Amino acid sequence: SCSLVGSEMCIRDRFKMFTCASALEEEVVSLDSTFECSGIADVAGTKIRCWNVGGHGVSNLTEAMIRSCNPAFIKIGQLLGVEKFSKYFEAFGFTEKTGIDLPGEADSLYVKESDMGIVELSSSAFGQTTKVTPIQMVTAAAAVVNGGKLVTPYVVDKIIDSDGNVVKSAQTVVRRQVISEETSATMRKILEDVVTANGGGNAYMSGYRIGGKSGTSAVSYTHLRAH
Repeated sequence: SCSLVGSEMCIRDRFKMFTCASALEEEVVSLDSTFECSGIADVAGTKIRCWNVGGHGVSNLTEAMIRSCNPAFIKIGQLLGVEKFSKYFEAFGFTEKTGIDLPGEADSLYVKESDMGIVELSSSAFGQTTKVTPIQMVTAAAAVVNGGKLVTPYVVDKIIDSDGNVVKSAQTVVRRQVISEETSATMRKILEDVVTANGGGNAYMSGYRIGGKSGTSAVSYTHLRAH
């Protein structure tokens, strides 16, 4: 099957955009919120390290995203709590197939709300215990910046018969509103700052504002189950 839909990837740092959007929508954080990073977070006796072993010191929300600071997003996930974190995880489409017009779409792997304690919440908040398909990732990322709408992706725009008649034409289907337009606008600015601050000159396109989020790969977590 196509790797776009048929295989999962560890989402890791890219998931931070969804935790951030969810927390902004719930108003548990703001652009003025600050987070401290010493390079390691102690969560119920479990040590979770930041990629920057020396720590990032104090960061505001945008800086935490630019620096991709793990302890900052652990804190943000904890501010959301298990129930709200899981609500947005589902709302962004990570617990269901996208419905794209390609065969063999795979299921995601994640920690269910009923199995999620403070450690699982903390690691999930920066994407360490989640595997999704690339198309789930792209569809959810679009919802973060397109005004908050989760849509059904499609490949075939239209089908035309031998006489040139349009037999079938794809339509944009909005599955649900995940976050508000206001939150989406804030996320567009944050993600644009991520690209600008990290020397994203190669992403520059005349006439467009470019936003993004860095990402790393990770080993598979065998205790996760497909749902």
